[in-house]
Amino acid sequence: MQEQEKTNLYLVPTPIGNLEDITLRAIRILKEVDVILAEDTRTSGKLLQHYGIDKRMHSHHLHNEHKATSHLVDRMKAGEVMALISDAGTPGISDPGFYLVRECLKNNLKLECLPGATAFVPALVKSGFGTDRFTFEGFLPIKKGRQTRLQSLAQEERTMIFYESPHRLLKTLTQFKEFFGEDRQASVSREISKMFEETINGTLTELVELFTTKAIKGEFVLVVSGAKSSKESKE
Repeated sequence: MQEQEKTNLYLVPTPIGNLEDITLRAIRILKEVDVILAEDTRTSGKLLQHYGIDKRMHSHHLHNEHKATSHLVDRMKAGEVMALISDAGTPGISDPGFYLVRECLKNNLKLECLPGATAFVPALVKSGFGTDRFTFEGFLPIKKGRQTRLQSLAQEERTMIFYESPHRLLKTLTQFKEFFGEDRQASVSREISKMFEETINGTLTELVELFTTKAIKGEFVLVVSGAKSSKESKE
């Protein structure tokens, strides 16, 4: 096909919940490439089986991407066409992909990133906070540098977006309250595009109180309103 002749690597978004959240183009590309690089071949295998895609898969994840990238680049130079997918969402967004993309560009290999599912976009839009300017922070550092990062964001005027796991959600909300202020507005979305999708808005104080007693399950996207500018504060 014409696209394969000029493209060495496709970055293909996969559903973040509902299996229907994948484009027709993504399905076609996955059927046509030579090999699919998957974060977890078991997880991706279920998706490929659902769409009748029978292709070789290789593991490409955070623990082997540095070691494997050079070999993959050599294979693409030799003519193989590859697709990179993560367990869910767009590769490279808090998922493996950055190093492979960088090395492909260094070696003048052609790559394409297909548009598709990304968890933070629906969470941002549903939050009701400003979408004209925002900053995506992904996962905060677990230990070293965590408080420094929060301090640096305390006066951030853009809407802020974070990813968080269920076992650190309450800790993170509590730290947000400490560094951003108890009355700062925030939004917590979980299980986006899945059966039990839920979004809760409130002040950080209200959210901390809620999740102190509420069962915490699923993957979370936290959206925090930006700090008021000095002009707004005076007004």
